[in-house]
Amino acid sequence: MEYYFAIVLKDCGKVIGEINAYPEPADEHGADSQMDTFSPCWMLNKDYHKKGYAYEAAKAFFDYLFMDKGARRIYAYTEDDNIASQHLCEKLGMRQEGLFREFISFVKNPDGTPHYENTYQYAVLRKEWDKCRLSNAKIAIGGENHGNSSTIRYPWKSCCS
Repeated sequence: MEYYFAIVLKDCGKVIGEINAYPEPADEHGADSQMDTFSPCWMLNKDYHKKGYAYEAAKAFFDYLFMDKGARRIYAYTEDDNIASQHLCEKLGMRQEGLFREFISFVKNPDGTPHYENTYQYAVLRKEWDKCRLSNAKIAIGGENHGNSSTIRYPWKSCCS
């Protein structure tokens, strides 16, 4: 089952992006049938970049996956030239796990051949996310989310912000 949410401006209901993920087995070969690993994808209209919307939506979505859907691990891929997504991963408390050279091709070269991109992988574990939440418990208790988008609402501050 895929978890798919729109990123919506709270004040007017305008959809400005999306965020989604689906559960995967911890073992890619299927030896472990526990579906506790998620790889989210987020996309935001360019007019809303660098305004905190992606961070707010991803933070709430990660909390939803860890707290409500039983995620043990969340990982994300980002191209080596997508500095904004790399910074977002780091701000979310994810650590860089590696660089895959010529890993994925989403586009074609002018001659029609695949254009392979270098891709970083980032990840965060549930126990790391929980530690972050506990370190901010005073903020979360009775807290209120004053953000600009409305996705899933969890009023707590990231330990990495």
